[in-house]
Amino acid sequence: MAQPDSKKIFFENLSGAGKAIAVLTSGGDAQGMNAAVRAVVRMGLYVGAKVYFIHEGYQGMVDGGENIREATWESVSSMLQVGGTVIGSARCKEFRTHEGRLKAAHNLVRHGITNLCVIGGDGSLTGANLFREEWSGLLGELVEQGLIEASAVQKYSALHIVGMVGSIDNDFCGTDMTIGTDSALHRIIEVVDAIMTTAQSHQRTFVLEVMGRHCGYLALVSALACGADWVLIPEMPPEDGWEEKMCQKLSANRAGMKRLNIIIVAEGAIDHNNKPITTDYIKNLVVKCLGFDTRVTILGHVQRGGTPSAFDRILASRMGVEAVLALLETTANTPACVVSLYGNQSVRLPLMECVQMTQEVQKAMDEKRFEEAVKLRGRSFENNLKTYKLLAHRKPESELPTSNFNVAVLNVGAPAAGMNAAVRSAVRVGISEGHKMFAVSDGFEGFYKGQIKEFKWADVGGWTGQGGSLLGTKRTLPAKHVDKIAEQMRKHNINALLIIGGFETCDRIKQSASGTKRRVFIIETMGGYCGYLASVGGLAAGADAAYIYEEPFDIRDLQANVEHLTEKMKTSIQRGLVLRNENCNDNYTTDFIYQLYSEEGRGVFDCRKNVLGHMQQGGAPSPFDRNFGTKISAKAMQWISKKLVEAFRQDEGRVFANTEDSCCLLGMRRRALVFQPVVQLKEETDFVHRIPKEQWWLKLRPLMKILAKYKTSYDISDAGQLEHVVRNRPKESDASVAM
Repeated sequence: MAQPDSKKIFFENLSGAGKAIAVLTSGGDAQGMNAAVRAVVRMGLYVGAKVYFIHEGYQGMVDGGENIREATWESVSSMLQVGGTVIGSARCKEFRTHEGRLKAAHNLVRHGITNLCVIGGDGSLTGANLFREEWSGLLGELVEQGLIEASAVQKYSALHIVGMVGSIDNDFCGTDMTIGTDSALHRIIEVVDAIMTTAQSHQRTFVLEVMGRHCGYLALVSALACGADWVLIPEMPPEDGWEEKMCQKLSANRAGMKRLNIIIVAEGAIDHNNKPITTDYIKNLVVKCLGFDTRVTILGHVQRGGTPSAFDRILASRMGVEAVLALLETTANTPACVVSLYGNQSVRLPLMECVQMTQEVQKAMDEKRFEEAVKLRGRSFENNLKTYKLLAHRKPESELPTSNFNVAVLNVGAPAAGMNAAVRSAVRVGISEGHKMFAVSDGFEGFYKGQIKEFKWADVGGWTGQGGSLLGTKRTLPAKHVDKIAEQMRKHNINALLIIGGFETCDRIKQSASGTKRRVFIIETMGGYCGYLASVGGLAAGADAAYIYEEPFDIRDLQANVEHLTEKMKTSIQRGLVLRNENCNDNYTTDFIYQLYSEEGRGVFDCRKNVLGHMQQGGAPSPFDRNFGTKISAKAMQWISKKLVEAFRQDEGRVFANTEDSCCLLGMRRRALVFQPVVQLKEETDFVHRIPKEQWWLKLRPLMKILAKYKTSYDISDAGQLEHVVRNRPKESDASVAM
């Protein structure tokens, strides 16, 4: 559906007056559900609606009474960082009956609720849609029984439903990620990283079972993120004779001086005859065939627990705000919708289209149409599987193509988590494409000094989970050493370069501000002149303000922020969080802001400050960074291979590349990965401050302000429009853009 030319709405015009919105969580809990609840409550109150909690899911809706309570702004404070769901979740058999839904309808009408935000899995959302379809009939029955007035049928004539998928399994079609999936991956990778150290010490094989029911997403992505030797998922069962192939690979890896093996099994893993593959079966197989010391670890519910990741907090917050906007725009004829993530965009999809496609996946697996099941899972799942196969299973030398091209990989700029995963991916994909791969140490400085070495498949084993840059990286620019670099390229006959790095960035903010006293934390983040970390970190942490270079501010803004925070602190708010990008302003330094807040807040709150510094660049990469670095690098190498073939002149026996599109930057724009010629970026880049002239994430800043109780304008030109689930497959050349 085409977007309107101008659709910026202001606080005064965001009208939910007279509307009542209820939010509930149902089914299994997932990290990030509380962030979604908080966003629904605060956005609902922001637009003037009444908002209600429904405690204990559908059971609370059926039971009514104290389970349905009006929410206030303060009632969702300090829940952003809490795992699980603080309003409770319960599976309700009674709601599956007509009588149960009749009770639920009566309880909603009592409170004037006709707008429902449901956070749960496909079963919970299907139940909500059935409830919506029966609504008018249920009201009629309530009138007949004398439980409500006849006028209530007209007043509450339609029930509006918006869903958000809260499930660690990521098994819902129509969205790239569900709330809780990224946090579950964090738990899995933390365990895998810990197990790897003990496995290496004793030369053991570990078989790990992860959750996911009938979906292999968690198993597949965790295998990709840790470089597992073997993975078993229900969507793509192994071929007959897989046991022998697996043992051969484990044995070959040990022969290559690898001291451990990791096998990851989805809890719903099956063979081609739909027979379950258990961890005990695999353990006994490895012990019998190879004699390796083998242990089994079943992660269980630890995957559901813990603090939600920054990704899940931001995803859930964006979805919660989008859900309220969807309810404001809905009409009696609007079908129930689900808020989904596509690329980095929020979209609205018809709920039942997504549910039906999700059910088709299971049907395809039951009927042994496994390739179709993989495609139905979506482009992200399919691309993950392709990438894992490409990197985990090395082809014999006799089967590799011979390209006669040499490709070099180097890191430049500041170190960033995920760089090593990208290098590993580039080397292995390049070898699979038939290229000779070279690694350059210490960036351009190492390049002109000749620190260049050929890398083989095994040279990048175990690199995925390593932080920093194992190749080394420096900020040296190539301009002064172009002649020497060119000489090294001639010496090693290098036909293409893959450069990983660029303008300074890093992984995530690792500081949580909390306290029992009324206290404000002033936190300085990195990022150079780019305010991404401060802004998105502020949204993830529930900050009250985030000062950045891209959004100029003065002393009046600082004073207004202090006064706003002081008023909040006089209520039940116990803590505040203020973020400052390191280069946001030369005069309003972190010390100045700290002293200002300390003085103006005297008697109401005290202050603490923290300069995070280089800890933001340290530590092990997150599952997202490992996965993203791996796949974006694989796509880059495939693009390089294609360009080398196109630019090779057979008559001269060399590569001749002088077109604009022979030097590109690969990155995500909206819903896809895009190769953009570097020369075109000149007009889009502020080279003095090393940032783009237009920053997509600036549109997220009003969300942070709204959720911190500021009155502000909110641009909804990018708000999701109701679309349909895309069933046709993209072209092969486009299929790998999904992340």
